[in-house]
Amino acid sequence: MPVVLETSALQRTRKALEALVGGPMPSRTVPGEGGADLVLFGRGRQILVEYRHPGTAAQVDAAARHLRGSARRLGSTVIPVVSVPFMGEAGRRVCAAHQVNWIDLSGNAHIIVPGLRIEIAGHSNAFVRRGRPSNVFAPKSSRVARQLLMDPDKGVTQRGLSRATGLEEGFVSKIVRRLETDGLVVRDKSGAVRPRDPNLLLDAWSEACEFSTHQIMKGHMTARSGEELVRKMGSFLSKHRIEHAATGLGAAWLYSPFAAFRTVTFYIKGEPDWNELRRQGWREESEAPNLWLVIPKDEGVFFQGVVRKSGIYCVHPVQVYLDLQFQPERAREAAQHLRETQLKWKRHAR
Repeated sequence: MPVVLETSALQRTRKALEALVGGPMPSRTVPGEGGADLVLFGRGRQILVEYRHPGTAAQVDAAARHLRGSARRLGSTVIPVVSVPFMGEAGRRVCAAHQVNWIDLSGNAHIIVPGLRIEIAGHSNAFVRRGRPSNVFAPKSSRVARQLLMDPDKGVTQRGLSRATGLEEGFVSKIVRRLETDGLVVRDKSGAVRPRDPNLLLDAWSEACEFSTHQIMKGHMTARSGEELVRKMGSFLSKHRIEHAATGLGAAWLYSPFAAFRTVTFYIKGEPDWNELRRQGWREESEAPNLWLVIPKDEGVFFQGVVRKSGIYCVHPVQVYLDLQFQPERAREAAQHLRETQLKWKRHAR
């Protein structure tokens, strides 16, 4: 991702806001004073701007909470605005939860105040990351987040996390420290760890998740419906003793039926007998694939929270939700439905 220095980013934010409101706005930068990064004056109001780079959900959450506190102290004429290089969906949800406005340097904005409504969407990320920076949601590292989200109201020690995830204690300690630094987890007096806000942790993970890191094999198999196909494949994989777990639209339907679907996705441990699978009707490299077989980058999906639903092994709803972000059809709607029905966590104070 191209680096945008904070001073330059604030100047660009001011110019973007001036273009949106149609006039110059005197500004004042206040670094290091515990206030906003930038204060703009116009139309009898103060606009408080907090800039965060690269603008992860956790960073947006911290900026939004800080701005809300400042706005409460300064009165109703204050307009809080979070600025980032690019505001992803997770960050947008965070801003909506805090009722804070936002703008990004890629050309998108959401600013709604009395007498002014600005909503601009559709501009792609002008600050795409180059390479693959390490993160706490890398395939193996994400076992920690998955374990914490499986029972987010119950604290767990780092040793407990190590045992549950199969990761070395030293490695778990590093991941937990990173999560704690990012404001995603908290510790109680005994040192047990839990998500500060499970919704924020899930959003942050969703933002960093990359389904393409898995080995994905797509094909077509004859079936009258997605439901028939998910049962057909579950039976086939069990018969041939291939460790597996459904995810995506099929698993979402098994957890909480939402709408008819066509695409079925299974995580599998190792490749199946392709000749036997072809005898079941599998066709490779189809122009209209309805079956995705996925060898995961990390095997944590197989032993963390897998359950049987209607006789079919399914990954944990957290994993289903994440994977739906990369599925076709009405996957985004299915993800929201799954979140509302299966991931109804207590909303911790943001």
